[in-house]
Amino acid sequence: MDNNSSAKGGFGGMGGMFGGGAPEYSNTELAGVPLTGMSPLSPYLNVDPRYLAQDSDEFILPMGASKTRGRFELAFFTIGGCCMTGCAFGVVNGLRMGITETRDMPWSKPRNVQILNLITRQGASWANTVGSVALLYSVFGVAIEKVRGAEDDINTLAAGTLSGMLYKSTSGLKGVARGGLAGLALTGLYALYNNWDHLKGSSPSRY
Repeated sequence: MDNNSSAKGGFGGMGGMFGGGAPEYSNTELAGVPLTGMSPLSPYLNVDPRYLAQDSDEFILPMGASKTRGRFELAFFTIGGCCMTGCAFGVVNGLRMGITETRDMPWSKPRNVQILNLITRQGASWANTVGSVALLYSVFGVAIEKVRGAEDDINTLAAGTLSGMLYKSTSGLKGVARGGLAGLALTGLYALYNNWDHLKGSSPSRY
């Protein structure tokens, strides 16, 4: 009996020395063991996750720079986006016009050429029109921001109104008034869309 015990102990000691006889514990037994003084380490990086948490922004800004882009930086995106949007609408309108105007013609090369001509002409025209309005809006927006020294929805509404008035300046007083009202309405909807979450959160609930 003692020999067995000593044999077991000997083999256990040898196993513990070479790592083969280490005691095994279940998850239930390990759940109650306190980990006092130990920080939660990542099993993959072996790094304390608290040092990896970043509450601030992950980019460096120059001294005195703003975190949001101004109207001058957004002008290029606005003009380019409006040109592409106008071109897309023009292509769709040109395709519609081409199919309508060549309805009585059979599907042949002349009909395809005429449809392609209308698509190209309408796409370029719409892109030029919408891009010109976006250019006027961006110029007025940047100028008003520099004059007022502030950036808010008033600049947006004023720039939209002046852009519509200047674009329709060759159509007489009625055309100028209609252009100004159209620009004011469009920019008003845009400002309402940007502030919708704020308005919805601040408005009281009524039943």
